[in-house]
Amino acid sequence: MKICVIGTGYVGLVAGTCFADMGNDVICVDNNKEKISKLENGIIPIYEPGLEELIKNNVKEKRLSFTTNLPEAVKKSKVCFIAVPTPQGEDGACNLSFVYEAAKEIAQSINEYKVIVNKSTVPIGTAEKITNYMKTFTNIEFDVVSNPEFLKQGAAVDDFLSPDRVIIGSNSEKATQIMDDIYSPYFKNSDRIIFMDVKSAEMTKYVANCFLATKISFINEMSNLCEKLGANIENVRKGISSDKRIGNQFLYPGIGYGGSCFPKDVTALISIAKENAADCRILQATKYINENQRKVFVEKILNFYNGNVKNKTFALWGLAFKPKTNDMREAPSIDVARELCKHGAKIKAYDPQAMETAKAILGNSIIYSDSAYDALVDTDALLLLTEWNEFRYPDFNILKKNLKDKVIFDARNQYNKTRLKEVGIEYFNFGLASKN
Repeated sequence: MKICVIGTGYVGLVAGTCFADMGNDVICVDNNKEKISKLENGIIPIYEPGLEELIKNNVKEKRLSFTTNLPEAVKKSKVCFIAVPTPQGEDGACNLSFVYEAAKEIAQSINEYKVIVNKSTVPIGTAEKITNYMKTFTNIEFDVVSNPEFLKQGAAVDDFLSPDRVIIGSNSEKATQIMDDIYSPYFKNSDRIIFMDVKSAEMTKYVANCFLATKISFINEMSNLCEKLGANIENVRKGISSDKRIGNQFLYPGIGYGGSCFPKDVTALISIAKENAADCRILQATKYINENQRKVFVEKILNFYNGNVKNKTFALWGLAFKPKTNDMREAPSIDVARELCKHGAKIKAYDPQAMETAKAILGNSIIYSDSAYDALVDTDALLLLTEWNEFRYPDFNILKKNLKDKVIFDARNQYNKTRLKEVGIEYFNFGLASKN
């Protein structure tokens, strides 16, 4: 299949590369000349396990190419995927300006029947609006399809090549057949392609992400309650997750969710609900709890120091919003670092992959260390913000030796309080009462 993918961000680059790896001829398009130049020279702009090798292999086999020439890419392709950003506006609504811009350029370049696929997360009804918009620029037949992505950063390549399901929203039998041809190679032994109408597909993306975000906020609210009641959230989590109706995914207490999807999609669906006179109180609570969880973590630190952290130096392990990515979008570390610096503290930070992206956001407001242990030198306490594997089993004797106040504040509930007590380190996390 001849495919073009417009947008070489996280979704577009992974999708385009994985389509090529299945034997399709794929052209990835972006208007950022510098990014395209780097990709053509084998320089990958994002960190995602397995992606760099796949890109290089498929470029070598001439199944994958990169260009800034959108009209040419459209003319050469049968299917055009739109994978451009849909950032959150000031009012919380989804900004579709990049989607409409891409749609306009496609319509002006179209030379025969095409399937236009929305891969970007867009509000319900967007496909219909794009269809009407594109018809003002062309009389050539086309169909607009919704194909939301469900990729987990850090496991995106595996998710794409072996997905739980593929959602395809189409109101056209012709487009449906073409989309089935694209995705059927992924499911030789199992049929996990779910076809539905376009609006339902658009809604499915939001509902899936918002439900997972709600699970995270729910367990975080319960963890805060456990602290007040003297219960242990880890025991509670094991107790409830053993119920197969509940399961254990997205039920780990901590500082909350971040990244490009959950915060934006929760806010966007709240905005969509308001526009349609619906009151989504659960989503409003989900958003509030998640934002408040960062404040709760900072308050733990301030309470330990009786409200005064001026001239205190904290080692901060983990800057990315989650492990196995360099993505800093909506990362809790940003709010924590800024708030502590506002109180007069100093931050020495280390992250295995996100140092450069963090510098673009936090600038010189914090100190960037060369290693996890280097960040401990001349510090008062350790803050664990991202659960990278290399942070899971550190040498606690080295930590005790370096940390002046012998204390760890763990935002991801990674360590064992009893073990740390034996070593002589005080420990604070989420959902474990201080007397436990």
